[in-house]
Amino acid sequence: MNKFVWMAVAATVGFGSAASAETYDLQSVFGLNVPSIGPSPVNWADKVRMMTGGEVDVTVHGSGDFVPPFEVFGAVSTGAIPMGFDWIGYWAGQIPVANLVGSMPFGPSPDIALAWMFEGGGLEIIQKAYDPHNVKIIPCHLVVPEAGGWFNTEINTVDDFKGLNMRIAGLGGQALAKLGANTQLVPAGEIYVSLETGRIDAAEFSAPQLDKNFGFSEIAKTYYFPGWHQPSSWDSIIINQDVWNGLTEQHQNIMVEACKANIVDNLGDQLNQQITAIEEIEASGVTVKRFPDEVLLAMKDAANEVMQEEAAKDPIFKEAYESLTEYVARVGRWSDLQTLPR
Repeated sequence: MNKFVWMAVAATVGFGSAASAETYDLQSVFGLNVPSIGPSPVNWADKVRMMTGGEVDVTVHGSGDFVPPFEVFGAVSTGAIPMGFDWIGYWAGQIPVANLVGSMPFGPSPDIALAWMFEGGGLEIIQKAYDPHNVKIIPCHLVVPEAGGWFNTEINTVDDFKGLNMRIAGLGGQALAKLGANTQLVPAGEIYVSLETGRIDAAEFSAPQLDKNFGFSEIAKTYYFPGWHQPSSWDSIIINQDVWNGLTEQHQNIMVEACKANIVDNLGDQLNQQITAIEEIEASGVTVKRFPDEVLLAMKDAANEVMQEEAAKDPIFKEAYESLTEYVARVGRWSDLQTLPR
């Protein structure tokens, strides 16, 4: 076929598809201008539009456009909003295993988390927890290891956590509570004011690429590593199950494949940005340092205790915890064998 004829046919098909497009709204729990995470669902929607030839058109809305951020899951569950974009751990109150997938302390590196999710049976386990809520989950953004957090005081011993008011999410927060900290979950947009007013003494949010744009360095002058509470983490597309079932199998597959492509894009961006962000944070007068090893070991003991307690309460959490722990131990041998001397 002459290439000009092919282009004309393609254009006709494209315009025809766009005219009859299935349209959906999606609300993110994040603002769309938040670096890395903010544009992620927009990029996914662009990929879906491209891969379906315009047959599926998802309009992405930012935090609060329809419902408050922490109400997105419920809105998708009931069908009030057809789709959402989240940090999985926000829904731990309804879905305990979301805590493990959102932030497993001392858990897998991003590459192992990725392999477990799509090749090691992880997604199949997690979906069982979402089914009673009428929600389809598609892991769609893999977050690199976070920072340990922003602190107004130094952490030299485990006792320094006693009485500390800290914004920290997930199982890591439960572990620090065992060490005497007062932990709470503060929405991203409220962390700065909470630090500024003294409501909290410390806060973790994300990796340096995101943290540096929130102005935390204006208040907290010590930035700790490693992100023991969240070595890897998932954000996801969530879709009302009735909406999902109404899609063709081809469009369902495209949405999943678009998420896999989105993960690749985001990992490349995040790995490229972190050291630049750390250098900028240091230049602002912040001290970047590691938690002492003895403190990290105490955190690990507390975290293991928390995860075992959670596994005893919820069978799907238990199944995922055992599956992921065994997978890390087995697949991790590959990394150990490939480790080069430095």
